[in-house]
Amino acid sequence: MNSPPLETRLIPLLLNSRAYPHATDTIELLETHISWILLTGEFAYKIKKPVDFGFLDFSTLEKRRFCCLEELRLNRRFSSSLYLDVVPITGNSEKPEMGGAGMATEYAVKMQQFDQQGLMSIRAENGLLSTDDIDGIASIVSRFHNDTDTANQESPFGEPDDIKHWSEENFQHIEPLLDDASEIRRLKSLHTWTRNEWQQKAELMQQRKRQGFIRECHGDLHLGNIALIDDQVTPFDCIEFNPMLRWIDVASEMAFIFMDLIHRQFEALAWRLLNRYLHQTGDYQGLALLRYYLVYRALVRGKVALLRMQQDSDPSNRNSIKAEYQAYADLAERHIQTPRPMLLITHGFSGSGKSFFAEKLAEQLGAIHLRSDIERKRLYGFAPQESTNSEAGGGIYNTEAGEITYRHLADTTHAILNEGFSVIVDATFLKQTQRAEFIALTEKTDALLLILDFKASQKTLIERIDSRQKRGTDPSEATPDILQRQIDSDEPLTEPEQNMTITVDTENESAFEDLFAAIKTLGIGHKEI
Repeated sequence: MNSPPLETRLIPLLLNSRAYPHATDTIELLETHISWILLTGEFAYKIKKPVDFGFLDFSTLEKRRFCCLEELRLNRRFSSSLYLDVVPITGNSEKPEMGGAGMATEYAVKMQQFDQQGLMSIRAENGLLSTDDIDGIASIVSRFHNDTDTANQESPFGEPDDIKHWSEENFQHIEPLLDDASEIRRLKSLHTWTRNEWQQKAELMQQRKRQGFIRECHGDLHLGNIALIDDQVTPFDCIEFNPMLRWIDVASEMAFIFMDLIHRQFEALAWRLLNRYLHQTGDYQGLALLRYYLVYRALVRGKVALLRMQQDSDPSNRNSIKAEYQAYADLAERHIQTPRPMLLITHGFSGSGKSFFAEKLAEQLGAIHLRSDIERKRLYGFAPQESTNSEAGGGIYNTEAGEITYRHLADTTHAILNEGFSVIVDATFLKQTQRAEFIALTEKTDALLLILDFKASQKTLIERIDSRQKRGTDPSEATPDILQRQIDSDEPLTEPEQNMTITVDTENESAFEDLFAAIKTLGIGHKEI
């Protein structure tokens, strides 16, 4: 005779404080499609459900124990103080003991409990998600991706056929769970696009593995698995149950957080996150796979919603879960669209506000922000905030280095535009030849071009440069002497260039709002703001 399922024979008994070797608060039960989490006050205990979804197999006690141990090991990479131990659940069916002596009937991962209000998903729901949160996520994820292990070429991880398998599995799981003909047709359309995109990008996927972009990642990095704990951004609950879903392209990992932010209506923060991550990693090549992974990740979340619906016996919840799936399908459908991209290049002296405005515009317009100060340093092996100790006109700022930097910016911009993403190139662009190279890109990519001409008085320029130097937190190494060299060597915009220019007085308090409104209208012609 089969024993009753865990949710009826064990979980209710663990809501009693007598089951624990320590004092508890009122015990709260959280549930996902694969786990139960018991919040006891000081500690939280995570128990794996005895389920087998193919991509995940917790069907036996030994498999659940192994995955508990893996969860402990893997999450300690970025949450060492949060993950404490794997403990047995002992005792008998009437009186279970968490961490007791004797034969284990189940296992749990013991964690330090944290305030659930610190979850980034909860912060988002409460309207508390901030730019500091996003910058912290970008910083911790870029460092983690840099430090985590890289898949060797002999491993099965990250092969194009493996990537295709997991995309195909989404469709195999989702279609039988749909009962609406229009949703099935939409899924088939997404399936066709995914197969075609894979076919076009399989060679790049293989190249990414050779280049070392397949790494042992988190694997399930969305806002519900990131928390603010003691003012530190802390990822947790990585994928332990299937290494094929953990050893992935770093671009796939970033796509998950990006997609989740857009799903939650935080589009500007999504673009801020992406640009901050790219500034720190330089992985602009990964943008060629971003749409593929965004569709994949949206459908992963849609699949999880439908699997949860299968486990929910309350009919009143079915409509809301269906709506959740449809929202993810909407998002996947949106990401297969490739609107005409826009290329914005800046023009102006150091201190004119180029980078400040470019960053904000990239967030509001949904564009990639390429900053020359950062890319120049990257080319010569320096971190964004690192001092190069270069003299004015020397070191990495000599003529040859400048030409190499602009060539790199042009090549990167061309590649990004070809993938259908808009780009804001943030550089001084004081030479007509520099501008001409980027203007020519619009003929190759059918991008819409605007030149943003930033202006401020020389007094303001010097004050901003001095203030920036004192803070010491900006990639720019401009000084008043460098500013003077720029003024002396500037080649003003030509008349044809002015016809595609918006001039911005950055000392005007409404400058950004006016600039953003002008760009949104896509008006061509000289405008004074």
